[in-house]
Amino acid sequence: MPDITSIIILFAAGIVAGFINVMAGGGSTITLPILIFLGLDATVANGTNRIAIFIQNIAAIKSFKNEQYSEFKISFKMALFALPGAIIGALFAVRVSGELFEKILAIVMIGIIISMIVPKKKNNTENDAAQKTSWVVYLAMFGIGFYGGFIQVGVGFLLMAALQYLMRINLVLVNMHKVFIVLIYTFPALVIFIVTDNVNWQLGLALAAGNAFGGWWSAKIAVKKGEKLIKGVLIAAILIMSLKLLEVF
Repeated sequence: MPDITSIIILFAAGIVAGFINVMAGGGSTITLPILIFLGLDATVANGTNRIAIFIQNIAAIKSFKNEQYSEFKISFKMALFALPGAIIGALFAVRVSGELFEKILAIVMIGIIISMIVPKKKNNTENDAAQKTSWVVYLAMFGIGFYGGFIQVGVGFLLMAALQYLMRINLVLVNMHKVFIVLIYTFPALVIFIVTDNVNWQLGLALAAGNAFGGWWSAKIAVKKGEKLIKGVLIAAILIMSLKLLEVF
């Protein structure tokens, strides 16, 4: 039975992580080390964190819907392509170390920052762009699903980059689709961690309560403040995560 201090720490960390995850990504870089510090091994921490991610995204989807932001048909179609990748990735995750993959991710993250800074042509209208989901988008969803099932840390960055630059939609819509896609592919990944006994439910639910609260408010703020705020949070979160993965600090 976890002590009350651990519950409070995880709830507070979950609020911060949920806010960051929905607004940008990388919140798991906060929660995974804390779960490990509280005594879980890396694989169990990885599985336990999925409970929080799953519940966080239910709250975020509801929050976006309340703000009149939802395109479930498009989101679900992309999520279906992420599903098989996530299942394969989760099967790898319970057997293989993700250390090398994290180093590769750090380089990818820096590339995303550069691509965001470089000026680009104006997007098409949102409604038209949202319909232009080509085979390249679906292929990207499979690959991102694999990474999400495998490690999860930073998957939001990859999803945001793929959705914005392949579909040409603004970051508010990107986040709306992102939380739905992550919710769908997280379910089978979580089941795999549960079946292999790699989940601590007590710590996971404490963390999930915080993530849900943070994710709910993050979605509301994202809609109200718009793309400029999301981009600022996204760049800062990617930079911090990249430097951490590269062991700069």
